[in-house]
Amino acid sequence: MEEKNLQRKKRNLTIWTKYLLDFMFYSGILVTATLPLSIRQIGRMLPFMMEHYEVTVMVYLVLGIAALALIRELRRIFRTVLKEDCFVEENVESLRRMGNWSFFIAGMSVARCVVYMTVAMGVVILVFVIAGLFSKVLACVFQEAVRYKLENDLTI
Repeated sequence: MEEKNLQRKKRNLTIWTKYLLDFMFYSGILVTATLPLSIRQIGRMLPFMMEHYEVTVMVYLVLGIAALALIRELRRIFRTVLKEDCFVEENVESLRRMGNWSFFIAGMSVARCVVYMTVAMGVVILVFVIAGLFSKVLACVFQEAVRYKLENDLTI
């Protein structure tokens, strides 16, 4: 009985996480698409953004698209988790791409610092470098798990 409750809680957590990723993905599309308008609105309160309006829009547009690509890869992984078949080569590739996108976001954030630097951007850069490293290491771990799984399947 307790095992069933644990399994149900685990499945609910996975499903809610998938819904959260879906929300983040679709709201990210909306936010990215409305960047020119929203940056103009924000520029009323933060005039330095309007001094570099075109560059700011382009940098955040590129960052938004990269973030959407990263979330898309996470959504792909969660589909396999929901199918209870997560040790597959597709997830290894998704983790590698997530690492690449994380490093790209960190690099673009560094480039953004040329226009204007904030302490928060330093934190963002650090978080995405760590996320990139974590994704690359996890891809290696998943690659080994896939290899073991395939060996096991061939043995049986």
